[in-house]
Amino acid sequence: MTSSFRDAALQAIAIERDAIDALTDRIDQSFTRACEIIMACQGRVVVTGMGKSGHIGKKIAATLASTGTPAFYVHPGEASHGDLGMITGQDVVLAISNSGNTSEVLTILPLIKRMGAPLISMTGNTDSVLAREAEANLDISVDQEACPLGLAPTSSTTATLVMGDALAVALLDRRGFSAEDFAFSHPGGSLGRRLLLRVSDIMHTGERIPRVGEDTPLSGALLEISLKGLGMTTVIDGQGGLSGIFTDGDLRRTLDRPVDIHATPIADVMTRNGKTIRDDQLAAEALNIMEELKINALPVVNRDGQLTGAINMHDLLRAGVI
Repeated sequence: MTSSFRDAALQAIAIERDAIDALTDRIDQSFTRACEIIMACQGRVVVTGMGKSGHIGKKIAATLASTGTPAFYVHPGEASHGDLGMITGQDVVLAISNSGNTSEVLTILPLIKRMGAPLISMTGNTDSVLAREAEANLDISVDQEACPLGLAPTSSTTATLVMGDALAVALLDRRGFSAEDFAFSHPGGSLGRRLLLRVSDIMHTGERIPRVGEDTPLSGALLEISLKGLGMTTVIDGQGGLSGIFTDGDLRRTLDRPVDIHATPIADVMTRNGKTIRDDQLAAEALNIMEELKINALPVVNRDGQLTGAINMHDLLRAGVI
């Protein structure tokens, strides 16, 4: 019994994989035309479709909206009962129907045409009414459904979803949509924190910055490290500029050799020209530096190289960057 479950599942995956592979040759002039229509759109992409096509359409609309192409989904049945007012002549309509002859979608076609909204279709039948009426039709036909009965939309919905993703990614690339642009559409959760949070938002400032002068004895530096709790202290020169850093790791290396912690100035054992990060950089960049160098804290400087703060791994953890 277990084997038959596995065999059926593998067969379904193989069929759907073939359906996806078949899309490669369909990224053609019609696909390019669809992209051009959407790029020229002054409004939004209105996605519509019935049943399973509608469910896939909702996801495609969400993907477009989160990658720089304003979009939303309208149920074609509801469109016939008032929701058509959500569509304007400045919008582009993306209609999805495997048969290309879904009655609820065809019912609203004359009204879409009348308002002048360009029509893009995704159909499994390139000779259907919907395909013929569209300015660009994206072929999502499949040889067979993964359902052994050939009834449940499976391969066809997968092909539709992948074609929608291909469309969204092509548009994203043309728009030059960046990770920061993406973050503004996803401000909540760890994704938004990783992409939007700046070092200046979470760094220690003012009196909370661990710092000592170059002539401070090692014992005094250790007291500052303990007091400020960041596992390090910055070292400041006579003009107030950053001249070095002394960390827990430096302490371990220092104690491997004979030193008088009360007489040895911190300038003799500190790390000069250590790694820093600017306060206007992303907190995620601070994390990358720490992980790459296997360190737990960084001094923070402004664009002029002046010390403005300090940050450590715990700060990144509390902020949800990790």
